[in-house]
Amino acid sequence: MPRLRSSPTYIVEPSISSIIAFKVGMTHAMATDDTGAASKGAEVSRPCTILEIPTMEVYGMRLYSKDTNTHYKVSTLEVINSNSAKKLHMKVVKNDESKLGQTKAKIGEFTDVVALVAAFPKGLGAEQHHPSRFEAHVGGKTREEKFDFVAGMLGKELKAADVFKSGEFVDVTSISKGKGWQGPVKRFGIAVQYHKATGKTRHVGSLGPFGVPKVLYTIPQAGQLGFNYRTEHNKRILKIGSRGDASITPPEGFQNYGKVRNDYLMLNGSVPGPAKRLVRIRKSITNRNARGIKEAKVSYIAK
Repeated sequence: MPRLRSSPTYIVEPSISSIIAFKVGMTHAMATDDTGAASKGAEVSRPCTILEIPTMEVYGMRLYSKDTNTHYKVSTLEVINSNSAKKLHMKVVKNDESKLGQTKAKIGEFTDVVALVAAFPKGLGAEQHHPSRFEAHVGGKTREEKFDFVAGMLGKELKAADVFKSGEFVDVTSISKGKGWQGPVKRFGIAVQYHKATGKTRHVGSLGPFGVPKVLYTIPQAGQLGFNYRTEHNKRILKIGSRGDASITPPEGFQNYGKVRNDYLMLNGSVPGPAKRLVRIRKSITNRNARGIKEAKVSYIAK
């Protein structure tokens, strides 16, 4: 589960700002160019990434308070839906939905309210059977608005269409593809040495000055390549597909994944990680949608 280090702060309407998905694979589509490029108004080919959305449910809320000096989160209070807790096999639930009134009376002691969401990916091509739980930032002007919004969502299903719109720009966070232990040529792109240089060719020419008693971290050396936390900003949603829509799935299914059976998103461009990798999708933190959201016009999707 990749981390989200920050959340958008410009959202004034009560709404959930992030969901999770699983990477299916890539294809290409023909879409009308509505940007300011020279090809404006023409149909252009776009590389696309398909992300399948698991069944998600808001199972609780979490209230945070922060220390006034350090601004670190120092205390929390949770409210869990009892029916969702049974699905998640949670043994101990201190506060359930019957104590929402008591919790709201204490809201002045806290600084933020977030939603707790559970995803049930069983049945997807990702071949993951255990539920994934994550925390989602909630937009809103006041803590009371956020509290009432999450309280109304407790125990209800959360869909991608409830969070995002077609044409909207989003940020994607994932763990990149791991490539194991690699040498400095592949890892940093240094030049291959002359074949008579020192008896070796695929190594760095110098480890640094002669008098320095250690090798600096800036010197390219062999090591782990890939499997890194990565966030890519402003990926446009070209299509939000519903369950049962087979317009994007090849007859034999996607390579290394299979067929898409649930709701899905089609994003413009690539997404870090291999097929079946979990991806977190968040509203654009740079507010790329401030000028309005133009619905993408897709005329053809390759199978």
